[in-house]
Amino acid sequence: MDKLADTRAHVRARIDALRASLRRHGLAAWVLPSADPHLSEYLPERWQGRVWASGFDGSAGTLVITQEAATLWVDSRYWTQAEVQTAGTGIEVKRIAGASSPGHAEWLAETLPAGSVVGADGAVLSLAAARTLQEKFAPREIALRTDLDLLEEVWPQRPGLPAAAVYEHPAPYAPTPRREKLAAVRAEMTQAGAQAHFVSTLDDIAWITNLRGADVPYNPVFVAHLLLTADDAVLYVGEGKIAPALREKLAADGIRLAPYGEAAAAIAALPSRSTLLVDPRRITLAFRQAVPATVRVVEAVNPSTLAKSRKTEAEIAFVRQAMEQDGAALAEFFAWLESALGRERITELTIDEKITAARARRPGFVCPSFATIAGFNANGALPHYRATEEAHAVIGESGSTGNGLLLIDSGGQYPFGTTDITRVVPVGSTTREQREDFTRVLKGMIALSRAKFPRGTRSPALDAIARAPIWAAGIDYGHGTGHGVGYFLNVHEGPHGITPHLPPEPHTAMQPGMITSNEPGIYRPGRWGVRIENLVLTVPAETTEFGDFLRFETLTLCPIDTRCIERELMTADEIAWLNEYHAEVARRVGPLVGGAARAWLEERTRPI
Repeated sequence: MDKLADTRAHVRARIDALRASLRRHGLAAWVLPSADPHLSEYLPERWQGRVWASGFDGSAGTLVITQEAATLWVDSRYWTQAEVQTAGTGIEVKRIAGASSPGHAEWLAETLPAGSVVGADGAVLSLAAARTLQEKFAPREIALRTDLDLLEEVWPQRPGLPAAAVYEHPAPYAPTPRREKLAAVRAEMTQAGAQAHFVSTLDDIAWITNLRGADVPYNPVFVAHLLLTADDAVLYVGEGKIAPALREKLAADGIRLAPYGEAAAAIAALPSRSTLLVDPRRITLAFRQAVPATVRVVEAVNPSTLAKSRKTEAEIAFVRQAMEQDGAALAEFFAWLESALGRERITELTIDEKITAARARRPGFVCPSFATIAGFNANGALPHYRATEEAHAVIGESGSTGNGLLLIDSGGQYPFGTTDITRVVPVGSTTREQREDFTRVLKGMIALSRAKFPRGTRSPALDAIARAPIWAAGIDYGHGTGHGVGYFLNVHEGPHGITPHLPPEPHTAMQPGMITSNEPGIYRPGRWGVRIENLVLTVPAETTEFGDFLRFETLTLCPIDTRCIERELMTADEIAWLNEYHAEVARRVGPLVGGAARAWLEERTRPI
C-alpha cells in the first residue's frame, strides 16, 4: 500500500472509530473544531484532532461526523487543498464564505432529527461557537453535550502537553516592563467594574508577562492561563517549564505560578458577588461554565488584545530594524534564485529551504513566522498551499526552467519583530494575462498603501480600497486583504483586520501603532495565483476641521518585481509610489548586503 492510500485508510478507520464512540454515548453527531483550550490558530500536537481524524492539515476548518456523513467545513483559502487531502476518505468538503461561518451548525439543525444530541468537547469549543450552535439547535430542540472528549477514547498514543521551556523576552526588545502592563490591564478591569480577569489566549499572556516559549509552531508562545485580580496574578503553567531564576523574577513582579490544570478550579473558587471580566471570543465554553452562578460576568474584548495591537514607539523602532534585516535576507535569497534558475534543480521545497536559510543568517532570527508558501503556477492559485515531499512542483532543472509565476509567501520571527511578506516573480516567460493580473493586484496594494482615513475607521471598511482596482476588471478574491501582526508574537493577531469577514465592531477601529498586512490577490484555479503583500503601520496623517486622519507607513523592505508589470495599466501616481518605495528599499537594505545580493538589489530597485 502506498503512503497516500495508507493515509486514506487510516482516516476512514478513525472516522469509523468516532462513529462507534457516538453510538456508545447516544450522540447523533460530533463537532470537531480546529482549536485548543486557548483557541489558538496554530495548535500543539495534542489538540490537532481535526488533522488526525481527517487528514486535512490546513489551519482552519471544522469536521462534523454523523452516522451517515462526515463533512469538513472550510473557507475559500482551503477549498482545493481540503478536497485533495480528503479524497477517497469518505469526507465531503463543504465550502463556506469565512472561517466564522455558522454553516455546519445550520446544516446539523436541518439534517438531524428533532430532539437529537450533538457532542463537542467544551474544553476546546469557543464560547461564541457554542452559543451559535445552541441558537441554531434551539428551534429543533437539539441538545448540545460538551462534557466529553471522544478523542481520548479513539486516539491511541495521543500526544501529551508541550514541555518546551518558557523564557523571558530579552532586553532591550521588551521595552515596557510587565509591572506596567499588569497595571494597565488592571486599570481596564477597574474601568469595567471587574475585580478579576481571566486570560486564556496565549499571545495575550505572553504580551502581559513579557515571556515567550516554543509550545506552538511558528508562534513564540507557551501554553498557560492567567488569572488577574486587583492584588494578585496567577500564571497556570506546566511544571518545570519556568526555571527557578525566572520564577523569582516573576514573583518580584507580582506573578505567582500554579499548575496548568488548576485554572478551572481557580475560576470556580472566585468569591461570591465578585465580578469577572472575560472575552467571549477568547474563552472556551468549559471555562465559562466554571464560573459560579454567584459571580457576575462582564464580557468585553481582553484589554491586552487592544493594547498589544498598538505598538509603542520603542517597539516600532525595533520592528523597522527587523524589516531591514528581513529585507537583506530576501535580497540574498532572490539573488540566489535568479542565478540558480536554469542551472540547478529547484522545486517548491527548495524555495522553503533556501529562504529559511537566508533568514537564519541574519542577526536574531528565531524561526519562520508561519509555514512558507511557495506555489508555482497552478499551486500559486491555492492561497494557503504547502508543498510536501509527496506533492510539489519543479520550477527548474539544469538547462531549463518552467514558464510562469512563482508565488512566495514567507516570514520570520525575530526578538525585535515579526515579518510576513509575499512576492511573485517571473520564471521563464510570462503571458500578458499573467502580467495584467499582477498589475491589478499591485494597483490594489498601492491603493491601500496610499489611503488616508479618519481615526477610528472600522478596519473592515478599508478592504474595498484594495479591491476596487481588481473589481474594476470583474475579478475578486476570497480571503481578507489584511490581518493584524504581533511584535515577536503571532503573525495573525486581532482585534482589527482589513477584511469583509470581520464584523465592523468598535474594537476593530484603526488606531496609531497597529501593524497590518496589505495583501490583495487574484487566483485562477489550475493556472496561477498572484498576491503581493507588505506590512504597514498605522500612523497619524493630519488634523483638519473634520478630525484626525491616519495613513499607512510601509514597513516591508523588498523589491516588487517590475518585470511582471504591464506599465500602461498603471497611473503616474502609482508609478511614482513604486519608484519611491524602491528607493527607500535600496537606501535601507543596501548597506546590509554585498556582492551578488547588492547587485540584485540595485537592479530590482531601478525606477521605471
